[in-house]
Amino acid sequence: MNHDVNLAPARGDASLTVREALPEEYPRVAELVVAAFAAGPYGHLPVSPERRDLMANTAARAAEGSVLVAVVAAGEDPSGTLVGTVTLVRSGARSARLATPDEVELRLLAVDVAWQGRGVADILLEASLDLARAAGAARLVLDTGSQNYAAQRSYYRHGFSRNTARDAALVSVEKPEITAWVFERPLTDLPPVTVRMARPVEYAAIADLSAAAYTGDYEVSPGYLDSIRDVAPRAREHEVWVAVDTETGELLGTVATPRAGGAISELALPGEIDFRLLAVAPAARGRGVGELLTRFVLALGRERGCTRAVMNSGVEMVGAHRLYAKLGFARIPERETSFVGDHGRIVHLLAFAYDLG
Repeated sequence: MNHDVNLAPARGDASLTVREALPEEYPRVAELVVAAFAAGPYGHLPVSPERRDLMANTAARAAEGSVLVAVVAAGEDPSGTLVGTVTLVRSGARSARLATPDEVELRLLAVDVAWQGRGVADILLEASLDLARAAGAARLVLDTGSQNYAAQRSYYRHGFSRNTARDAALVSVEKPEITAWVFERPLTDLPPVTVRMARPVEYAAIADLSAAAYTGDYEVSPGYLDSIRDVAPRAREHEVWVAVDTETGELLGTVATPRAGGAISELALPGEIDFRLLAVAPAARGRGVGELLTRFVLALGRERGCTRAVMNSGVEMVGAHRLYAKLGFARIPERETSFVGDHGRIVHLLAFAYDLG
């Protein structure tokens, strides 16, 4: 199984390939895994004997599953330079911790420190999803530390979601001092529209979608339009999600939320989740995309232990107000505000809240 892509920014004309690890590469795979995890958020913690054995014994993992490697063409070396790896196993394997008989489990996703942030993890995840589908699995499952934020964002970009009900059942002797979170990615019986975190390559399209949604219905000032279109900085600081047509991959809508524990507006109080810039592509209206994205935010708030979801909305956005009323939001007039917009125009913002208890 090969997956060839061009990295951006690439090193020269380097291309990335994902394939099964060769036996002669097993020592290098182990070295890469150890180094990558040592550089991660838990690298300062002692490594248990069980964990050390799991990382070092590439041959054992290959014997009971698949060890994939990401390699970059390197001159005349036909095998290339190894820059990433991931292991996939089925239920019953020695290295499996989560998988049920209808699942494939992802373990030890690691990228060479010098290549992190270059898309290596993303292509390894895509290859893992392909392999799990080919194996007939209903889901691809994994666990990661609660502080492993970079990995979590990669999983969210590929359609994984947390299953908090499985967290408590995850007992480990490998990393007993780390709180682990379980993530799942369904592979069968997918809904027609799915929600996932936006990918950088989609930021321009999200900007266009959002601008079309807002300017098609409302009078939008130039300054606010610039803010709407400024997707990349918002995605770096917060979280930008997209609703996607499962069959075609078309972007249908978007919404922005804060990172866990943060806020994306001045409205939110501690313990609340706020959201901004809910937008549906004009051509996708009538498919329930706005409601789906709003319910996603509510579920995200519950997952994070928030007590309420809050948001601001312009006075003129009556269509959105109808949606919020339908879902059970209520006005909170005491937290509404006004400000001076472009050309001295007074802008009044309504405030809505939904109790998550």
